[in-house]
Amino acid sequence: MSPASRSRPVLQFSAGGLVVDDAGRVLLIRARDLRNQPVWTLPKGALNPGESAADAALREVREETGWECEVVRELDAVTYWFQRDGRRIRKTVRWYLMRPLRKAGEHDHEVDEVLWTDPGDARARLRYESDLKLVNTMGSPEWPPIPPHARGVPGNP
Repeated sequence: MSPASRSRPVLQFSAGGLVVDDAGRVLLIRARDLRNQPVWTLPKGALNPGESAADAALREVREETGWECEVVRELDAVTYWFQRDGRRIRKTVRWYLMRPLRKAGEHDHEVDEVLWTDPGDARARLRYESDLKLVNTMGSPEWPPIPPHARGVPGNP
């Protein structure tokens, strides 16, 4: 790899879900960071070729948590930088507010644990600033609750 191509950042795109149930609890995962240390975070992952961001977010939430969800609305995208194997990476994550529909299976091998918890406990557990920012919007005036038509569907938690 030439020095010029090594200095150019790698662009990555992911999608994820801020899953909130009718009780206002947030769905977290405990995964591993780049140093293989446990970290509480929100479910997200890379888009497959031809997949929309919303579809990728729903798939990643299902794979990482075992919960089938539906998108309520798109949230603000987050962009951050990190390094892996000496390369600078600029990652943009499109986030979606979701509500759970049903438990559809178990989490995948990338996740150590899945937890429903209140926003205060979520804030205490989350380590990434971008995750905290999303959870912190839940108590703000601009935070829209899940629309009434999306509540009370039989089988929801």
